[in-house]
Order: sequence, then structure tokens, then C-alpha cells
Amino acid sequence: MDNITRRDFFGAAGTLAAALGLAACSSGSSSGTTTTTSDPVGAGSDLIEAAQAEGSISVLGSCGEEYLKAAAAHFKELYNIKVDYKHLATGEAQSLIESEAGAPTYDIWFGGTTDPYNIVSDEKLFGSSYLPKNSSHLMSESYMSSNNDWFGIYKGLLGIMYNKEELERLGVDAPKDWPDLLSDSYKGLIWTANYETSGTARLFMNTIVQLYGHDQGMQYLTQLDKNVQVYTKVGAMPVKNLGTGECVIAVGFLHDGIAQIEDNHYENIELVQPTSGVSYEIGATAALKGCAHPNAAKLWLEYALSPECVELGAKNGSYQNLVIDNATQPSQVSKHKLNPDNVMDYDFENAKEHTTAYVQEIMGIIGGTDSRFER
Repeated sequence: MDNITRRDFFGAAGTLAAALGLAACSSGSSSGTTTTTSDPVGAGSDLIEAAQAEGSISVLGSCGEEYLKAAAAHFKELYNIKVDYKHLATGEAQSLIESEAGAPTYDIWFGGTTDPYNIVSDEKLFGSSYLPKNSSHLMSESYMSSNNDWFGIYKGLLGIMYNKEELERLGVDAPKDWPDLLSDSYKGLIWTANYETSGTARLFMNTIVQLYGHDQGMQYLTQLDKNVQVYTKVGAMPVKNLGTGECVIAVGFLHDGIAQIEDNHYENIELVQPTSGVSYEIGATAALKGCAHPNAAKLWLEYALSPECVELGAKNGSYQNLVIDNATQPSQVSKHKLNPDNVMDYDFENAKEHTTAYVQEIMGIIGGTDSRFER
């Protein structure tokens, strides 16, 4: 089953589900179980027993911290397996995985934007020989990697958010599209994330370059720099400072804005899907090559691709659209009139090829050494 293509998989998911070999983390032998249980995740009893025998799992999380905490606690509740976890921004997590080069501290990477996952996949640092049974519930073949080594769990829209009260107080018009952010009237008002540490920032960078071309895209990011007050370490931090007025305009994921409105009751936040193009992340999960607990990692993949896990997001401040067909979508997305299908044709392969060079290029232009840059 190691060489199965995505097209083959989605064309015959039902037939394959009972015949998948279990060989995650690129180490150890396949357990080959087809045993069924009453497990709410749908994992086989042989896999559960093998994972429990390992006793623990270590998870590197790049989703929302509360979501990560809840997912870890529920996994332990379901299987009585100890879960250690650490939260890092997606870019930081990528750097850690690359530095450990197949001898990882963690077993699983959970959540975070697609572009870093694609780079790590090409570097062959994910386990590639286990196709989770629950991946048959993915709504599209685009929600898993071409190497069959990462699997989507949610979809998040990148956009603009602003504090309505602050813009009114300043007498400044609200932005509607990406080019609007270059206006001199927004000088010192914009927060975005650091290209060196944040997957959100890298998605924004690639979005601009894909929309306007390389040269104009880099010119845009250079011009934008003059309006940026803070480059945060983590992509969710600009919007977390929006409701208080410390940040006036934020670039980030719109589901983080929903969390501030719904959970923290900041009615002064407005969400904007840019008119020229909305890009998106596929939040993913993957087992790491050479991980210490391969069976627990396989079980986590099954868990992560089940309603038992993904529906915890909306209960813990993460309001992304879910990408498995047997999960209930968070009602807050439609409430705030976000359209997850109204997105640009974002080129993930192009981003995978150029992200590292683009980060080096833009940081070489804007410097990245002053106090605006959080690390």
C-alpha cells in the first residue's frame, strides 16, 4: 500500500479501508490489523493495544494552544496513553523538525499551515508508509499530501481584520483589499507575523507574490513594511491584540478573528475577505520519521481525522472549516458570513518550491533586526 496514489485512494476508499497496512514513522513493521472495535475513533483493537503498550506519545502542536491542550487531554481520556505536548509557531516547528533530521523529539506534528508541511514532506522527514483508515473521510484529495504523509484536518481563510472603533476615532477608511494596506494613512497601524517564525506570515507572503508576481510582490511587502507596527512571532497574535485597540489592523486567519468576537466578545472587530483574492491554509497532521512511539503516532492520525478530535476545535476557540465529511461544521463560520469556497487558486507546489528563498529575500530587504520583530 506504500505506493498508492491519491487518485487511486479516493476512487476506491471503501475497498481500501479494510486493507491498509500499519507502518507509520518510517520505522518498524506493519501491524496489518483489520480488527474492528467499538472505538469512537474507529481504530482497530490491534492498533490500540500496540499504542497502549508504548505508553506515551509526544505531540508538537502548531494549532491554537487551547485546541492542542483539549486534543491531547481527550486522546489520553480515550486510550489511557500519556500525552506530552509543546506549542510552537509553524515556522519554528518546521525548523525544529529539520534540525533533528529524522531523530525527532516528537512523534506527531499537529496543526499549522500547509506550506511548511509540504517542505518537510519533500525533505522526507515524515513517516510515509501509513495511510490512515479515516483519511477516507477527507472531502478532497487536495486535503492530503501528494506523498501521502500529511493529512488535512481543517481549512482556514487568510484575510484582514480591523478595529472599527479605532478606525472611526482616527477618521481612517477601512481596508477592503490587500493593496489598501499600502496607504500612508495606515502607517504604524498594521500588525502581521514574522516571516521567519510564522507559517501564517509565509502564507501571506506567498499569497502576495502569487497575486502580483515576484517583483511586484516583493515591492508590495517592502512598501507594507513602512506601515507595520509589530511583526509577531505567532500568526494568531495580531488579532489577539485587536479588540483592545493596541493593534488597529491585523493580517491573519479570519477564524482567529471569530474567536475574539465569539469568545472574548469584541464586537468592535470586523472581518474582511480581500476582494482580489483570499488564500487559505490546510491545517494538517503528520507522523515524524524515526519517531519513538510509532503505533501511538498511527493511532493519533486516526484520532486526528475523526470528529472526536476535529470537533474539539470549535469548543476551544478554533473556528476553522473542517475537511472531513463526517464532522459537524462550526456554526460560527456561516454566522460571520465567511465563504470557504470563495478562495484564490493558491499554488501550493509553487509555495513549496520558493518559500525558503522568499523568506530570505524579504528579510534581507526589510532587515528584521529592529524591535518590531518578535522572536
